[in-house]
Amino acid sequence: MKKFVVLTLSVFLIVSMCSFIVSAEKIKLEFFQSKEEVVDLFDELIEKFEKENPDIDIEQNCVPSPGVVLKSRLVKNDMPDILAIGGDSAYGEIARAEVLVNFSNDPILEKVHEAYVEMIDKIAKTETKNGIPYAANANTVLYNVEKFKELGIDAPKTWNEFIAICEKIKASGETPLYLTFKDTWTIMVPFNSIVANLQGDDFIEKRMKNETSFVERYGEIAEKLMVLLDYGHDDNFGRGYDDGNTSFANGKSFMLIQGIWAISSVKKANPDIEIGVFALPVRDKYEDNKLVSGVDTVLAISNSTKYSEAAKEFVQFLIKEENSQHYINQERLYSCVKGVYQQDPDLVGIKENFETGRITSFPDHYYPPGMGVSNLAQEFLLKKDVGEFLKILDNEWDKVVSR
Repeated sequence: MKKFVVLTLSVFLIVSMCSFIVSAEKIKLEFFQSKEEVVDLFDELIEKFEKENPDIDIEQNCVPSPGVVLKSRLVKNDMPDILAIGGDSAYGEIARAEVLVNFSNDPILEKVHEAYVEMIDKIAKTETKNGIPYAANANTVLYNVEKFKELGIDAPKTWNEFIAICEKIKASGETPLYLTFKDTWTIMVPFNSIVANLQGDDFIEKRMKNETSFVERYGEIAEKLMVLLDYGHDDNFGRGYDDGNTSFANGKSFMLIQGIWAISSVKKANPDIEIGVFALPVRDKYEDNKLVSGVDTVLAISNSTKYSEAAKEFVQFLIKEENSQHYINQERLYSCVKGVYQQDPDLVGIKENFETGRITSFPDHYYPPGMGVSNLAQEFLLKKDVGEFLKILDNEWDKVVSR
């Protein structure tokens, strides 16, 4: 009898221990995010979240060519639990693949600005709302305030003024623009700024219906993009993004055409630099020039995750005002979360654009996915054949759409 009691107690203890081990097992979630420059920042936020939620482990995953990797994983039905990716055509493809959680009736959407929700909705083209806009960016021209003062120039407000100060800087023996066209994606910063202000509000809609063309609408755009080469350095296609940030930080040029996301990297290279920003003025009437701004980061959850509630807890954590504020303060971005404002003095030059609504979205986010415009633009700037470039854009558009 004693042996039976001992055996029963032993079995009970073993079962209880196994149950305890299972219950004590942490939930592990993969957080796939596409921006290399925010790995440390997200690590910091993840550490804070895990302290508040000791039963959840967040494993950050940031890889080279995140868009390519994500598409490959989509095909393999191996989607990460949580995503933080750009609000561009790649997001639209994933949203249309019906692999993301639908937030349509979720109160979480009430915490973000409707304008940014509408922006990613237009890109996704779905009836469901599959992403939470988290942070917004802007295409700008960064300039060295001290060097501008030394030469007695101010931030330009029109295209003619912009060209005039470039000429003045060049005449002084200095470099107006540090171009980084080795990395083809950096060409899209000036490209989008020029296109957004010149293509016309109805271009995408009419091009989809074959009622207009790149040949018809993009001539001035191509010409102005090509003009920038006259004010770069001696190796415009041999320097990339990191080179540009470091060189601009160290006074190698007066200006750097780049998004506000680059400011943090520039200041890491030179904490003492005083930076100003302005929207690239493309038109000759100041009021007609708009700042290109879009959703820099969209938060989403895979509908195949085993831990949807835990994943949602992390997303809710990220959009808390204090955490969103910390994120945009560190990255000098704008928050899509209501009640969170960017007060960085470096960004005062584009404050008026947000206050007056002189903002427009990224044109290339609405091109058919797979056009490869950045590579086409680089090839154009090397060959400098406007006619050929515009015909290629039309051909590539038609080719992709007909697939």
